Parts: sequence; C-alpha cells; structure tokens
Amino acid sequence: MKALWRTYIDTSLIVKITIALILGVAVGLLFGEDAAVLAPLGDLLLNLLTFLIIPLILFTLMVGVNQSRLGDLGRMGGKVFLYYVLSSAFAIMVGLTVASLFQPGTGMSLPAGETFEAPENPGVISVLLNIVPSNIFTAFTEMNLLGIIFTAFAFGLAIAYMRGSAEFGELGEHLYKTVHGLNEATIVVLKVILQYVPIGVFAIMAEVVGNQGLDTLLSLGEMVLVLYAAIAVQIVLYTLLLILMKIKPGTFFRYARTPMLTAFVTQSSSGTLPLTLEAARGLGLSKSLYGFSLPLGATINMDGAAIRIAVSAAFAANLTGNPLSLPDMLMVVLVGTLASVGTAGVPGAGIVMIATVFAQLGLPMEAVALLTAIDALVGMGATMLNVTGDLVGTTVIDKTEKKRQTAKA
Repeated sequence: MKALWRTYIDTSLIVKITIALILGVAVGLLFGEDAAVLAPLGDLLLNLLTFLIIPLILFTLMVGVNQSRLGDLGRMGGKVFLYYVLSSAFAIMVGLTVASLFQPGTGMSLPAGETFEAPENPGVISVLLNIVPSNIFTAFTEMNLLGIIFTAFAFGLAIAYMRGSAEFGELGEHLYKTVHGLNEATIVVLKVILQYVPIGVFAIMAEVVGNQGLDTLLSLGEMVLVLYAAIAVQIVLYTLLLILMKIKPGTFFRYARTPMLTAFVTQSSSGTLPLTLEAARGLGLSKSLYGFSLPLGATINMDGAAIRIAVSAAFAANLTGNPLSLPDMLMVVLVGTLASVGTAGVPGAGIVMIATVFAQLGLPMEAVALLTAIDALVGMGATMLNVTGDLVGTTVIDKTEKKRQTAKA
C-alpha cells in the first residue's frame, strides 16, 4: 500500500489528471446518471480550490506590490486591461469567422414550446462599482474577486509606504515579512491540495458525462464541434503570439496544461485560479503582474465565453433562416465584448452573456433554451480557453516588461 501511494505521489500531476479524465469519461458513459454518486468528491475539489483563492490573491498581490514601483504597476495595469478588451473582441471575431464557414444550425428548427427567461445582466457600471467593496468582509465572503484585488492593492501599498518611511520603517518590514511568510505557507497548502486534484477531476468528469450522455451530444453535435473548432483556432493564434514574442510555446504549455485541464473539467475560471497562479509562478512571471492580472482575468477576460457568444449567435440566426449579416456581426462583437465584462462574477455567466446578446440582436430566446442542453459541454471548452487566454496575456505582458527593463539597464 505504501509503495502504491509513493508511486501516486511521484507520478507527474499532468499524467494523473489525464488518466483521471479518461477514467471519468469511461465511468460516465458506463453508468450514466448513476455516476452522480461521485459528485461529493468533485464538490470537495472545488471547495479546496475555492478555499485557497482569497489567501493566494491577497498575499501574492501584497507581496508583488512591494516588489514594484507604483509607476510600473500603473503601466502594467493599463496593458492588462487593454489586452483583455482586445482579446475578447478578437475571440468573438474568430468565433464568427469559424461559424460563418460551417453555418451551425442550418436546416434545424426551433423546438416548439421551449421558453427561456433571460436573467438580469448587472451591467458594466455595477461591475466597476464592485471594485471598491462597501464592506471588506463581504468582499471575502461573497468571493468578490475585484474587491479582493482592491483590498490587496490598498494594504500592499500601505505596507510599501510604511517600509519607506522613517517613522514606520521597522514595523513595515515586519509586516512585509509576515505577509511573505503567509504567502509561502499558502503555496505549501496548495502543493498538498494538488495531490487531490486528479481524484476530483475523475469525479466531476464522470458526473458531467453521465448527466449529458450521448443523446445530447449527438442532437446538437454540430454546434459543439463548431465551437471547439473555433477554440482550436484561438489556441493556434495564442501559440503564434507566443512565438512572435519569442516565448517558447512548449515551455508555456508545460506549465499551463494543468490549469487548462482543470478548468475544462470544473468549468470554473475562478475555481481554477490557485492552479493558474501556480503555473504563472512556475513560468517565472512577475508576482506584481500575475498577482492582479490573473484574478482580474478570471473575472472579466473571457475569450472562451466570447467565442461561445459568437457561435451561439450564428447558430440562433441560422435556426430562424436569417444568417447574420455583416452589420449584425459587428453588433455581436460590440455587445459581446461589453457583455463579457458586464456579467463578471455572475453564476452561469455564459448563458447570461448569450441572452444579453440575443436580446440586443432580436434573436429568439427559445434558442437559448435549446443551448442550455449543451451548457456543460460547451462550458468546459470555453472555460479552458478563458484560463489559457489569461495566462497567455500575462506571459506576453511580462515579456514586454522584462524587455523594457533590459533596455533601461
């Protein structure tokens, strides 16, 4: 038994996750809805990862702020926000292009009697206001990532000020060492949790496949295939961007593959955040950058969701027999980009975004009801791409910052 445990510990994490993924699919197909008995094991994984989100963001960002100058933080913040907006808009264009080639939904008709009530979209203003929490404790209890980022920045800057002042210098150093120690302790806890990840992945995959089954996949298979084709195109474009920036794709994906696979199974960008931050650490990226860019990206940068919006809009338009025109496509890009920010942090954000875009374009809400049947199947790929896009953007921006530092030296 001890030898078996040692073999498990020594096996590469990505190998364990891949095996768990395959076994999960097999068990789900074999036992169908009965595989739901494994759900508690998957819920435990999500709880463990969520458990670490707050300390990871809080301590990583506070340490990172104390390792950079204020001007550098402002410049990096501007780059991150610009990249996220542009990448979301570009992802929608990729989705529309692929959907235009394959025309999903052509020849199908809307299901009779299907209804869908569009959930309320909180809007961009609400998201921006959430950056500054009215109560520091509710920011933590409600997992308001933007509020947590703001809190970490505020106290990180306060500690940096204290370290540089004559009056509070010694106290500031003590506080910094304490936060740094807590950050390292969080990493140790994460390494222990990583050993459980394959078990949780197996359980979640078995449940999802068992609940969805082959019937759902076959009935809307064309829509699913087109969406995954668009995701594949986007990943190829990420790879080209990495090559253009002289970043080795092999090295990048060696670290990125664990959060990518975990995001695929869990369908949660924020839940995967501890693993995404660990990947950034492994890639040697700046703490002051990834400490806020990745949590921010998990909230507002949704390249996968953007592609999902585009393909879903094309699918719904084809169902009605009126394919999207060029002006319609431009509207999808505009509304979809805003919707991807405006639905940040909302449960079932993908469906909310799709409903928002459909309402603006006058597309039938009955099509949204149809798409909910494959919500899990498309959500898996979309979430994986969300996480990949966050890491690619952070890696590229880190490269530009290091080039700038080298040029100044």
